[in-house]
Amino acid sequence: MTDKILVLTTAGSEKNAKTIAETLVQRRLAACVNILPKLTSIYRWQEKIETAEEWLLIIKTTRKNFTAVRDAIKDLHTYELPECISVAIDDGSEGYLGWIAESVGE
Repeated sequence: MTDKILVLTTAGSEKNAKTIAETLVQRRLAACVNILPKLTSIYRWQEKIETAEEWLLIIKTTRKNFTAVRDAIKDLHTYELPECISVAIDDGSEGYLGWIAESVGE
């Protein structure tokens, strides 16, 4: 088990996805953010089934930074209720995990 995590969120536009990604990296809250374009999400919202085109952000960071990442997503996001899910990174290459730590200033 490591202290590294992936944080997942989606955005309703490429512009908002890039704003979130760039801000997280600039603030050293994330080492890297991958943006996967134009996926289709089907979900329940306010008792209706909705379909939306979204951009998925995969954020590489540490457990220590999760609260700050979550708060930044909430502040920067255009959604009323943005997704923010943390997934543990159990293991990985020593060099890459070290790069994540170095990139976020740990």
